[in-house]
Amino acid sequence: MKVDGGISATLSEAGATAREAEAAGYDGGWVAETSHDPFLAMALAAEHTERIELGTGIAVAFARNPMNLANLADDLQRYSEGRFILGLGSQIKPHITKRFSMEWSHPAARMRELVQAMHAIWDTWQDGTKLDFRGDFYTHTLMTPFFDPGPNPFGRPKVFLAAVGELMTEVVGEVCDGILCHAFTTEAYLREVTLPALERGAAKAGRSLDDIELSGPAFVVTGTNDEEMAASAVGVRKQIAFYGSTPAYRGVLERHGWGELQTELNGLSKQGRWDDMGTLIDDEMLDTFAIVGEPEQLAPRMRARYGDVVDRISFYVPYSSDPDRWSQVMADLKAA
Repeated sequence: MKVDGGISATLSEAGATAREAEAAGYDGGWVAETSHDPFLAMALAAEHTERIELGTGIAVAFARNPMNLANLADDLQRYSEGRFILGLGSQIKPHITKRFSMEWSHPAARMRELVQAMHAIWDTWQDGTKLDFRGDFYTHTLMTPFFDPGPNPFGRPKVFLAAVGELMTEVVGEVCDGILCHAFTTEAYLREVTLPALERGAAKAGRSLDDIELSGPAFVVTGTNDEEMAASAVGVRKQIAFYGSTPAYRGVLERHGWGELQTELNGLSKQGRWDDMGTLIDDEMLDTFAIVGEPEQLAPRMRARYGDVVDRISFYVPYSSDPDRWSQVMADLKAA
């Protein structure tokens, strides 16, 4: 099992946090797109590391188009010497239409076509094939030598896609190299919903689960003392509540009989009562969504929950506060 950590998207911190993640023993580092562009931080992370894989976790796909994503990913694949993973996500309609002022329609079908278009563009650069991609959402038919970067010596980058719903998960199975399971995922949902959907998608393309890398970002509640554990629990409860307020994720809660909680959380979010939302996540819910325990308990509990299905697990712990202790956590997980 590969173990991944987080890298800061703040440019003044990206290089240092990437170096720290590599020194701590992580196999990969992910940069999220929240208040900063993730691709700039990726370039700095590549410059300051030598070994770890580097990925966007996630970049908002529908805020961009296949051509500029293909260019960004190709450049970062070259600069990192083959260590880059293009992690994409759809976001939700209000953000695409109101924050990015971009079009939203048929997200699963659009995402499938976006990835296929990128593959067509990379094939043109890599093999010299004529660019002639014509789809329902994207059309790419022009590529002159002036705009062609030529073959990438490290091959095309892997494409991972974040998915929760069944349709988007099937898209992963069809056209992607890996799935970024949302942290707002439980073991039951992963096994009963995600894996069957991946298999259905893979079967459409004549593939199997062996062709798809499964990355499982996990909520983790941990610390080296009671104070750190308590603070960690408060933070994770708020994260679970934030994601639980999103209608698109209601199905995960319904899998456990907590569907009405989504309505309540959504109402509080519209009132801006973010702190109150976290108090609705009780201990049972916390244990269901998060791995809870002291550092030495994390590895066995992660293996027990996900060890037979997850290829890489992504989480963040404050390894700088006690590097020896966290290094042992890394070693225990990798031993799986």
